[in-house]
Amino acid sequence: MQRRERTLRAVLTVLGVNPVRVGGAEMYGREVSRQLGEAGWKSHLCFDGEPAPEVLRFLDLPNTTVHVVPGIATGGAAAVRAFARLLAREKPEIVHLGYTPFLSWYVPLARLYGARVYTTVHVSPPEGSRITRAQSWKRLLAAPMARSYTMVITNSDFSARCIAARGYVGPERVRRVYNGVDMMRRYGSGAGFRRRYSIPADCPVVLQASWIIPEKGIEDLLEAARIVIAERPETRFIIAGEGPARAAMMQLAAAMGLAESITWTGLVGDPLGEGMFAAADVVCQLSRWEESFGWAIAEAMASERPVVATRVGAIPELVEDGRTGFLVPRRDPAAAAGGILLLLADAGMRSRFGVEARRAARAKFDLRTQTAEMLNLFGIPSESVPELAAAQTAGQEM
Repeated sequence: MQRRERTLRAVLTVLGVNPVRVGGAEMYGREVSRQLGEAGWKSHLCFDGEPAPEVLRFLDLPNTTVHVVPGIATGGAAAVRAFARLLAREKPEIVHLGYTPFLSWYVPLARLYGARVYTTVHVSPPEGSRITRAQSWKRLLAAPMARSYTMVITNSDFSARCIAARGYVGPERVRRVYNGVDMMRRYGSGAGFRRRYSIPADCPVVLQASWIIPEKGIEDLLEAARIVIAERPETRFIIAGEGPARAAMMQLAAAMGLAESITWTGLVGDPLGEGMFAAADVVCQLSRWEESFGWAIAEAMASERPVVATRVGAIPELVEDGRTGFLVPRRDPAAAAGGILLLLADAGMRSRFGVEARRAARAKFDLRTQTAEMLNLFGIPSESVPELAAAQTAGQEM
């Protein structure tokens, strides 16, 4: 057995996040490790910070080793040196970079050690960005590093268009693989989540789960909440997450007279497992910037919840207006409130939208399928695909 472990081929997946909760990146890390194990490969997962204990337990698989390289998300000199030591020690055949700079020394270093190098682009451009071709001198300087990638992967068609427009890599070397949500894990109880935060079982609940920053439209959500509560005062809003603007947003909510109607949960360690989305009647994502995907939206859809979201970036690839939720203009709280009120007033509509949302999530964002597609791009056949197809067919017949 020890001899087999030494000869296993390896993939190094860099996830430049602080793994403090079981979120989308952590779920991908576990699933890619699981499928690599089925294929007889070793999985190395590299994070920017120390994983929380519950994350380490979640990632505990026989073929998986977790590494920490502080600062790998930004590409500083110390992180580059630590990354080089990791490459020399583990000798991965494939390196997959995520949540790291598109142009960095990680790419030529990995090639120097004989690895094929892939990256997934997760960047959300600022509000109102016009994605134009980079200046010729920038393309000239960036070309050698960009050419070092075996393939560039994006998490949406919107991101693929952005990458192609910049001109650093040709469209023939760009592939889209949506982020995934685990459709087969057991989701937590919405009733239990409500009890934990003292939210009445019979009141309507509207949820937004996001980083608490202006770009996520928290001010617009608060104004929409004011409109909704004026008409339906029994409604409770949950704002889940942490971020530098949290204290300011809580003060603003209090000044608007909303303090008693909003629950601020802080960071939720395992949103799906703890039943956060199941506790909501409607889920919002009122982003202002050009979202490259929208993991919370996909998780809400997988939880069979209708979504009210802004028509920005890749969000229209997730939410089908009038079928799985409502799309509204950014910075338009009145339109958002209108969509929320329509859904709260019509339980049948909420149910229909929720069923269609989960069906769409299964078809487009299933974690096992998306991870198998990623491994296919790496040239590693996944054994999960036939099993998943059978499971999906059974699920659709239920």
